[in-house]
Amino acid sequence: MTKRLVVVAGNIATGKTSLTERIGARLGWYTAFESVVDNPYLADFYADMRAWAFHLQIFFLGHRAQQYLQMVQIPQSVIIDRSIYEDAHIFARALYQIGSLSERDYQSYRTVFDLIVNQLPPPDLLIYLQAPVEVLIERIRQRGRSIESGITVDYLKLLETLYEDWLQTFDLCPVLTIRTDDLDYVHHPKHLNLVVERIRERLSGKEEVVFPPSPIDG
Repeated sequence: MTKRLVVVAGNIATGKTSLTERIGARLGWYTAFESVVDNPYLADFYADMRAWAFHLQIFFLGHRAQQYLQMVQIPQSVIIDRSIYEDAHIFARALYQIGSLSERDYQSYRTVFDLIVNQLPPPDLLIYLQAPVEVLIERIRQRGRSIESGITVDYLKLLETLYEDWLQTFDLCPVLTIRTDDLDYVHHPKHLNLVVERIRERLSGKEEVVFPPSPIDG
């Protein structure tokens, strides 16, 4: 069986971790996740974003590059929760736009990012998860993570805009766009089956379509 390397991208609370877990379990793929618990900069960053934004982004970049290279080496197919590309094109860019990263730090970060990413083999598929911002806000409220308490509608809308800009020019691999507000692949096997089918179709080279095209029942 051909090894596949798939990365999952999307705004906060679109369902990336849940999808990664379930696709890994369903297809027998190795799963890799974001480093949050062992991140030495996260607490400092939330206390003073401007002082620690550059340090945080460098940590994430190093962690994701190391993780990606490890995933390339293992023999089985892999699905990764959050792509290394989002570090620069979404989150560092957002920090720069809101003033938490200076021009000097942003340009220095982008230089290092480009040098690293240009040496990485491209993934076989990028799964982009979407949901309306009002749905994301409600999901964030329901899961009640203290670290996410400061996330605002405006910030999520900024990220959404940056995702749209980035994906207009992203050409490293095929993209499968999935709207998750009408899908519940956690509780409904039928929904997970549909997602698995679309992943297989995109990996086999079938043309991208809007998915799901309409609300799904059951």
